[in-house]
Parts: sequence; structure tokens; C-alpha cells
Amino acid sequence: MTEHSYQPADHYDRVTRAWGLLLGAELHYGVFEGADEPLDEATHRLTERMAAAARFEPDLRVLDVGCGTGAQARYLATEQGVRVTGITTSSVGVDIARERTAEAGLDDRVGFEVRDGTDNEFPDASFDRVWILESSHLMPHRDRLVSEAARVLAPGGRVVWCDIVRHREIPFLELRDRREEFATLRAAFGDARMEPLASYVSWFEDAGLTVEVAEDLTEATLPTFEAWRTNAEQHRDQVIDLIGESSLEEFVRSCDILESLWREGTFGYGMSAASKPT
Repeated sequence: MTEHSYQPADHYDRVTRAWGLLLGAELHYGVFEGADEPLDEATHRLTERMAAAARFEPDLRVLDVGCGTGAQARYLATEQGVRVTGITTSSVGVDIARERTAEAGLDDRVGFEVRDGTDNEFPDASFDRVWILESSHLMPHRDRLVSEAARVLAPGGRVVWCDIVRHREIPFLELRDRREEFATLRAAFGDARMEPLASYVSWFEDAGLTVEVAEDLTEATLPTFEAWRTNAEQHRDQVIDLIGESSLEEFVRSCDILESLWREGTFGYGMSAASKPT
């Protein structure tokens, strides 16, 4: 198995350009209405579902934690009329996001910085919304991520979150027996740790937020893996040029493993939204 650094910044620096080909333009799971639906439509549906839960209004200040290459930030600026600051620990991600945002002519509404979501160093109450899309599973201190989100929210603000979740405890003996599977997932997707949706709800509540949405999207996200495998086949040569053949094989194998974990009820996908009292 290929040796890599599993620190989130190093991981994203290495895979970001290839993931644009494998995961689609928005770099996240899709919410599918049918198994044959195009991936880009399904991923955008998830973005729109999050946006609806966020209850945006024009010119609100939005913090996008784990902003990837800025696709959601640009969408929110153009379609929701908000002002977005995207943060990630990946300098490669920031460079790509800034380049694409400049090309779109959105520099006056969207900016990107290298910052840590668990210690973002922004002033208290400096944002009206916090957007956290599939970045929390790579952060070792998710409770700190939530407390930082709550701290930078202005009174009456909202945080909206989506990510992979764990539906059951995995016994030690099972972890031992499946260690090769989990090592493959780690090589492909970084040093992730999944927690139950209920844990995120508890962290939001402990941070003084009122949880208004807690939704399981496991079934709707299941077709994502087949779509990713299709992308891997279609863009094989380009992906190999970017990350190598062994990393591509790890990615495809990871899609098989994740699909099995979804189907057996071990992993899944969740969404939550919470508000800060006025």
C-alpha cells in the first residue's frame, strides 16, 4: 500500500486536483433521487438542501469551514447573494479556489484563507452563518470545531453541517479482522474518524445552539459510490498522472468498501442545522 502523510493538509494538497475528476466539481457526496441520476445533479441537490437549512439572506457573512476548491462558496455568493470566507488547511485548495473565484469575477464577495476550523482565530460573532460540509470527519477534535463555529456566530446565526456518520460501534475484534479495509480507506481518504449523528447534535447543544434539523441521508447518498467508480474509469489516465496508479486503485477499492459499510448499516450520512439564540 502506498505510504502517505495522513495529516488533513498534506492529504488534501496531494489529492485535490485528482478529486475534482473523481468526486465531481463540488467534491462531496450526492443526494440522489434515482440511482442513474448524474453525479453533478445529486451533489448540487445536497448543496441546495444545506442552503435551504441555512436560511440565507442577501449580504449575510458566511464562514465555509473546509471549503475545498470553493465551489459551494461561489454558488452561495452567486445564488444566495451572501459574502463568503472559505477556510481550509490545504494551501493547494486555497490556490485553486482563489484562481477559480477570480475567473468567475467574485473576488469582491468570496475570499479564501489557510486556517484551522478547530482554532480559526476569527473574532467572536463575526459571521451570520457557518457552513461545514464533509470536513469534520478529518478533524481530531470535532467538539472544538463545533464550539468554534458557535463562537464566531452572531446572535441569531445558524450553522449547517453535513458529513459521514457512524451508525454502530465497531468491536475491537471486527476492527482487527477488517484492518486491511480500514487501512485502504485511510490511504484513500485520510485519517478519518466517524461519529454518530447524535454526537454532533449533542456537541451543538453543548455549545449553546438549538438544533432544528437532524436528518439521516444514508439511503439517498448510497449511489455516490457507483458514480465515483464510473468517474475513476472515465478519467483513469488523468488521475494516474496526478496521484499514481496505486492511489487510483486504493480509491476504487475504497468505494467498494464504503458501499459495503453503507449497506450493512455501519456508516452512513447525516445533516444537521442549529441556531444561536438572539
